Amino acid sequence: MTELKPEQFEMRRLESLSNTIFGVAMTLLAYDLPKAAVFTSAPDWSDLARVYSGKLGGFALSFIIAGLFWISHHRRLARQPVGSRGVVILNLFFLLSIVLLPVTNGLYTNYAMSSAVAVLYGLHLTAIAGLNAWLWWTIFGGWRRETMASLFPLLVFVPGTIAAAFAPHVAPFLWFIAFGGLLIRRFNAAPADQDT
Repeated sequence: MTELKPEQFEMRRLESLSNTIFGVAMTLLAYDLPKAAVFTSAPDWSDLARVYSGKLGGFALSFIIAGLFWISHHRRLARQPVGSRGVVILNLFFLLSIVLLPVTNGLYTNYAMSSAVAVLYGLHLTAIAGLNAWLWWTIFGGWRRETMASLFPLLVFVPGTIAAAFAPHVAPFLWFIAFGGLLIRRFNAAPADQDT
């Protein structure tokens, strides 16, 4: 192993922290689901569907988004064994945005039809995607395949957030398109990258 300079940090330590943060944030997404409603009698299937369908949709969207960013984060850290103080601080801001996901998700699952809440949630997703793309840029410093793939969710979340201001019920369908970044990367991967 190479001797670290005083201004360098081992990114494997950041990886340990990020595993904890992602795990807690993804678990907290489901924390309020059982408290979604108080039934005066034993609920039937229609009662459960009415109360939980929107909440489960919001939970699924946020969980999948967090999972995809976790994958991207670990792939990025694997390519960067050491980092500067600035890169570590930028990673900490990225992890802060992940920690806040249960907060905006809780608002969104309870008030999805509020344009203000949908825009706030969309801005949060956009911030996560923007920080992720910026971190990929710090590794490659240019327009490489990974940088381009990391920009795809950002390019989807921005119009989705704009749509949320006028039609909050349409925004989640646009946000789900962000998962196309995985397909772009998978089908556009070089043969040597197929296993990563």
